[in-house]
Amino acid sequence: MLYIMRHGKTDWNALHKLQGRTDISLNEEGRRMAKKANEEYKNVHIDVCYCSPLIRAHETAQILIGDREIPIITDERLVEMSFGEYEGIANSFEIPDCPINVLFKAPENYVESVGGAETFAELFARTGAFLKEVVEPQLQAGKDVLIVGHGAMNASIVCQIKDLPIKDFWSAGLEQCKLLQLEYRNAVPCEV
Repeated sequence: MLYIMRHGKTDWNALHKLQGRTDISLNEEGRRMAKKANEEYKNVHIDVCYCSPLIRAHETAQILIGDREIPIITDERLVEMSFGEYEGIANSFEIPDCPINVLFKAPENYVESVGGAETFAELFARTGAFLKEVVEPQLQAGKDVLIVGHGAMNASIVCQIKDLPIKDFWSAGLEQCKLLQLEYRNAVPCEV
């Protein structure tokens, strides 16, 4: 079985700032969320946990796994989507005509990089390669795999596994520190 989880809350989440690849740690609320998840999901069988190398995801994975003897392996392909020069911007939806908002409001219209941000094609290429090269063999070997990551990065995995169109990129509504179980049948690349 494949599970994914989004990291716990950070100060930038609380301030509605775009984090992207900026390496922000969990705040106390985020740590509490991860501890609650540790208790809530303690009976879910997991053989291996892969996570983003960003501290907010890695710390979430460590708290979630706790004293269970489950390896936590970081992989650069699980880093959050880059939002380029818009990382650190607060409340972008309150800024009229802020170019990065198309990524969130109409993802089907986000077809090329804005302000140095990563494109969907780039995001899907790296997460798709991770699914094919790492997750698929583990699942075929009967392993239960957990991925701890980020909103956009996790959404790209959901889209590929569920074969969702890019207009539905945000449809999974990934809550922080909530486990999402995915039925994996060889991910297919989304049309981007």
